Amino acid sequence: MASRFASLLVCLALSAAALQAHVIVTPRESAPGSEQVYTMRVPTEGPVATTSVELEIPSALHIMQVAQGDGYTFDVRKDGDRIVAITWKREIAPKAFALFTFTAHNPASGSLQWKAHQTYADGSMRHWIGEPGTKEPASVTRIVSKEAAPAASPEPAHNHQEK
Repeated sequence: MASRFASLLVCLALSAAALQAHVIVTPRESAPGSEQVYTMRVPTEGPVATTSVELEIPSALHIMQVAQGDGYTFDVRKDGDRIVAITWKREIAPKAFALFTFTAHNPASGSLQWKAHQTYADGSMRHWIGEPGTKEPASVTRIVSKEAAPAASPEPAHNHQEK
């Protein structure tokens, strides 16, 4: 009985970890109209290595540079002069992750939904394109000005005097 309970706990823990493992682009918030360095974190959550990941570039974003790195290559897909997708090729072992960076010029407002397509060594794919809270959510960066951010409320006064 105790071993079944322990097995159930292990399965639940692994399931929760798998739900948390997805392609994420940071930062989660950025300033309007600014030049921003973005970092995409790509984990391999299953038993098969990742071989590539394609990131669709939101239409309001202008890619300025894709960083070179050791151990991977990348290709860009364009529509005219605009980069519309970047595909990084690298083997990412199970339970490991890789980071990829690029620089972009932000739009004046809105949010950026980062749709990613992760390919594994066995040819299978995961499509991180859903809304937040779904099984395969796309990462999102909100474009917010510091003036529009809610001000931190002051801490309530504490009376530490002895009575």
